[in-house]
Amino acid sequence: MPRRPPGIRGRGAAANPAGRFERRAFVPDPEAADPDGPLPRTQVLKDSARTVIATNESPDLGFSASLNPYRGCEHGCAYCYARPYHEYLGFSAGLDFETKILVKEDAAALLRSELASPRWTPRVLALSGVTDPYQPLERRLRLTRACLEVLAEFRNPVAVVTKNHLVTRDLDLLSELARRGAAAVLLSLTTLDPALAGSMEPRTSVPARRLDAIRALSAAGVPVGVNVAPVVPGLTDHEIPSILVAARDAGASFAAHAMLRLPHGVKDLFRDWLERAVPHRARKVLERVREVRGGRLNDPRFGTRMTGEGVYARQVAALFDHARRKAGLQGEAPGLSVRSFRLPPGPQLTLFP
Repeated sequence: MPRRPPGIRGRGAAANPAGRFERRAFVPDPEAADPDGPLPRTQVLKDSARTVIATNESPDLGFSASLNPYRGCEHGCAYCYARPYHEYLGFSAGLDFETKILVKEDAAALLRSELASPRWTPRVLALSGVTDPYQPLERRLRLTRACLEVLAEFRNPVAVVTKNHLVTRDLDLLSELARRGAAAVLLSLTTLDPALAGSMEPRTSVPARRLDAIRALSAAGVPVGVNVAPVVPGLTDHEIPSILVAARDAGASFAAHAMLRLPHGVKDLFRDWLERAVPHRARKVLERVREVRGGRLNDPRFGTRMTGEGVYARQVAALFDHARRKAGLQGEAPGLSVRSFRLPPGPQLTLFP
């Protein structure tokens, strides 16, 4: 039986399996793996996309438009449902997803053009609907901040979802929008266990720092909630009440949750992580996932993608609702307003160059 590849420090995936659209694959010899060899470095690649706004008609998401400055995510969460998107680019959903990051260098300019277009109907933009807008690269590249500056200029409402304390860097812009009812932030918190988070979500902010971010956003007047997502059945579901209480104590005012789903190649990557990180729980977790996903590890149908189905899924939902109400948290984010949307004034005419 081939030896399981060792984990890679700071990365959620330990391998780079071929994408489902590729005909050939490179299979390294696990016996030749060098645990002391150089760690895979992040590569920044230019994304030549001509738009930064994506639209959808999914009844599960709660937003119809999203803003994505990055493709791929350094956070490297072992369970990330966005990993298969990298396969459309000819990359792997494994290490490629967290080391080959495509960046939209012109994101702010593209956003300005789209918001100024007569075709744009003001609406809430989710930042972002796929990968984290505050992943580590953002500290240096500042693409998300540049987009927020444009949103504040147009006063277009935005809902931010992140796992990173870096969101507090932009309190000035978020609080400016929040004063007009045009901003809210959702901090995703999967577990309060720093060791588990460090393995499962290797480059995210530790749980205590995410709670600090909730505290700072709340103090700045920005509506902030907690997203218990994903709930990993058999591993993190028992933490739901304590996560909600901790978020409430930090200043969160609303809460949401979503059940783990493992589309396409993510199921193998996550199974591998389970066997490496929590081998004594691996079988139980996978059995629970199949239980809430109709016997499979993923169910893509609308209406069940976020919640799962069956007895166990209903028990998790009931636990969440009871704990949320007990903690005094709202079940929905505050409605954001487009009333303040404006087209910024253009350059003034002048008699002098």
